[in-house]
Amino acid sequence: MAKRDADVHTGYNDLKQVEMFVETAEKMVGQATMQLDPEMLDHAERAVENARRQLNRARQAATGVDDDFFAQCEQKLTRAEHQLREAQQ
Repeated sequence: MAKRDADVHTGYNDLKQVEMFVETAEKMVGQATMQLDPEMLDHAERAVENARRQLNRARQAATGVDDDFFAQCEQKLTRAEHQLREAQQ
């Protein structure tokens, strides 16, 4: 039974993972830009990249009903990237 359950794939899990990756990236960018620590900024940049990769993976498996969710995540990541770039200058 565990094997069967491990093979179950739902879109909800993909969306939840994207949501967690985006939230983590936002938090890391916020912390890094407040501290202006170069190492924290690097980690935040990687978190944003990871979130974007996760978002792209979920988009590839999407059914088309999640477009609003993906658009919101895209906007959040774009804002985080902009905030990060401003802090790095």
